[in-house]
Amino acid sequence: MRTICFYFQVHQPYRIKPYRFFDIGDDHYYWDDFLNRSVIRKVAQKSYLPMNSLLQELIERYPGKFKVAFSISGVFMDQMEQFAPDVLESFQRLVSTGQVELLTETNSHSLSSLKSKDEFKKSVDRHKEKLKRHFGGYEPKVFRNTELIYSDEIGEMISGMGFEGVLTEGAKHVLGWKSPNYVYSNALDPKLKVLLKNFQLSDDIAFRFGNKTWSDYPLTVDKFIKWINAIPKSEQVLNLFMDYETFGEHQWAETGIFEFMRSLPEAVLSRTNFGFSTPSEVFAESKPVDMIHVPVPISWADEERDLTAWLGNDLQDEAFDRLYELEKMVNTIDDPEIQRDWTYLQTSDHFYYMSTKFASDGDIHSYFSPYDSPYDAFINYMNVLSDFILRVKEKAKEKDKA
Repeated sequence: MRTICFYFQVHQPYRIKPYRFFDIGDDHYYWDDFLNRSVIRKVAQKSYLPMNSLLQELIERYPGKFKVAFSISGVFMDQMEQFAPDVLESFQRLVSTGQVELLTETNSHSLSSLKSKDEFKKSVDRHKEKLKRHFGGYEPKVFRNTELIYSDEIGEMISGMGFEGVLTEGAKHVLGWKSPNYVYSNALDPKLKVLLKNFQLSDDIAFRFGNKTWSDYPLTVDKFIKWINAIPKSEQVLNLFMDYETFGEHQWAETGIFEFMRSLPEAVLSRTNFGFSTPSEVFAESKPVDMIHVPVPISWADEERDLTAWLGNDLQDEAFDRLYELEKMVNTIDDPEIQRDWTYLQTSDHFYYMSTKFASDGDIHSYFSPYDSPYDAFINYMNVLSDFILRVKEKAKEKDKA
């Protein structure tokens, strides 16, 4: 049987409070607890709780037949503990069904795979520890890097950590004439299997579902089933990867997104030759058809599917380089607040807010940003980073004296 692999990213950053130049050296708490709590509670009510309830309903209605996968960032797990224990409990109930696979990623939802192999591995290990703590000793087999960032070298690192497979974007400039609807393998370490997002059908749900100017609006289950049945019979797996906030937050309930998802499994199971599988099940049942060559990192962001959502302009590169200059010094400091802030300052969203892309993807960037402009995001972050640098250097001096 051919199969559909549903994967959802679940992530919220710790947003930084307004932090002035004059706060440097005086105020050492950077996080906007009021805003972070407000966002988590709002999205919980609109998205996480109703969608988790719906998935629980579907799993119970189709026992053993309907399955999904999540990667839940470490910073999101921290916020669930702090602001939304009811959301955490609802995810725990889902995982306890045995029909939900959890994937590992970086604890901080960071870009460390592009900068530091050591920090990357440490962050992955911290994430695995959190999954064990929150989900009854859960041990994941599959990896999903921050924002599906992947290259041949990153895949080789992931394989070296013991993972059997990884998820990434089915970028057109990488695939060429090939289809994303197969299992592939890493070009440097063929033991690592690779699943590629079918961006056309994924984005039909994630981005175009409620767009009334879209030529295929409205997206109905009948229409989606027709598209699924049009996939050539030789293509074995349809990977539908998207942000979990698609349901209820990016696509409001009024668009019919929940009703669409409620009806889709029955239609797939009764009107197609597809079932549903988790990533590890796909890897267990399907052999790679070829290696996928990705010499330059890709992601699932923006039209280019590259790294320019987070890195590439002067603001982003300056902030990114200044942050990781601290890595060796931070690693010598045994201070929980320093380690917490080091983790949260690495979160990729901070660099995303500094993006100066104003073409086709400008509206998306501004939608997610709490700042009025990329320059405001940069100034606020660098003010915080300046204070953090002072604290790290002071702690390092104290350690040397001791």
